[in-house]
Amino acid sequence: MKKILSKFDTMFKNPTCELHYKTPFQLLVAVILSAQCTDKRVNLVTDELFKTHNKPEDFVLIPLDELEEKIHSCGFYRNKAKAIKSTSLDIVERFDGKVPSNFDDLTSLAGVGRKTANVIIAEAFKGDALAVDTHVLRVSNRLGLVDTKDPNKCEDKLKKIFPKKSWSKLHYQMVLFGRYHCKAIKPQCKECLFADICKWTKTNNKKK
Repeated sequence: MKKILSKFDTMFKNPTCELHYKTPFQLLVAVILSAQCTDKRVNLVTDELFKTHNKPEDFVLIPLDELEEKIHSCGFYRNKAKAIKSTSLDIVERFDGKVPSNFDDLTSLAGVGRKTANVIIAEAFKGDALAVDTHVLRVSNRLGLVDTKDPNKCEDKLKKIFPKKSWSKLHYQMVLFGRYHCKAIKPQCKECLFADICKWTKTNNKKK
């Protein structure tokens, strides 16, 4: 697995989160909005949203319909607006207005699942966590690291394969690799450093 980490380091030496944020809470809102939505679109929305609403107290007070209008273009805006308001209220009432830094407390927040909690731990608090989104899941299966459609099982397997200190960086490397190279449709296989181990490439080459 050292070779895999080395190849990812060659492609993405210093991977970073592409969401715009200044505080752990802003990142939390951005991650909630990013479900089934591009980071580029989320950034367009939050760049405006955070000018007037950037603390949990702000989102507790904002009327639901007003928040829905502000985040409408991110898709699934009704569910996301409810999740953001509920999470904000939890943070204000239970955590003194500060986003908690541990997994159990994060996942106790309304609207926060494993993936979101792991992103917050890794990015906002620089902890060791491995979030599995659609990119990580796709890349992990194509490279033969896992054989599952379950994000939780994928996370467990990857954590067993790779050293803990690599988890946070590997997550972003896989996200960027999946977003710009190993795309769901028309992956860039000819230039891929992983062509020798990629199950998807071998399977599709046989069909030709």
